[in-house]
Amino acid sequence: MTLNEELDRIFAARDRNNMQPTIDALLPVLAEHPSNARVLYEVGGAYDTAGMEETAGSFYEQALQAGLSGDLLRRCYLQYGSTLRNLGAFTRSVEVFGRAREEFPDSPSLAVFQAITLHASGRVDEAVASLLEVVAEGVDSPDMGRYKPAIRGNAAHI
Repeated sequence: MTLNEELDRIFAARDRNNMQPTIDALLPVLAEHPSNARVLYEVGGAYDTAGMEETAGSFYEQALQAGLSGDLLRRCYLQYGSTLRNLGAFTRSVEVFGRAREEFPDSPSLAVFQAITLHASGRVDEAVASLLEVVAEGVDSPDMGRYKPAIRGNAAHI
């Protein structure tokens, strides 16, 4: 079984309400692959889901340094930025989301979670403007299509 298959198997069996068995299954994998970016990310995610955000943050940082790429990088940025926000590290969270949005400018999930962080850090107007941009870009309906320029104009004005 490959490492990715093993990680997929562990996560297929997880119970989000009781993450300890998942963490326990991941720790031997981590011991075998201590610098593997995906392993570090997955361990961080397991601790995060278990509510151990400080521990999770450390693993997310290591995963970013180890060279995540593609969708795993996007997901790590989102989860790490959210973890920092939940820990009250708003400035650092805003920085992480800023970097993430530079690398993944078309990601609506990053935009939404960045807006949540902006709101939590007291930057309410920026948060609303950001969400308006997500709506204008992501909601495709005849009703919305007519008003996209106005929505974008309001986002710029806010």
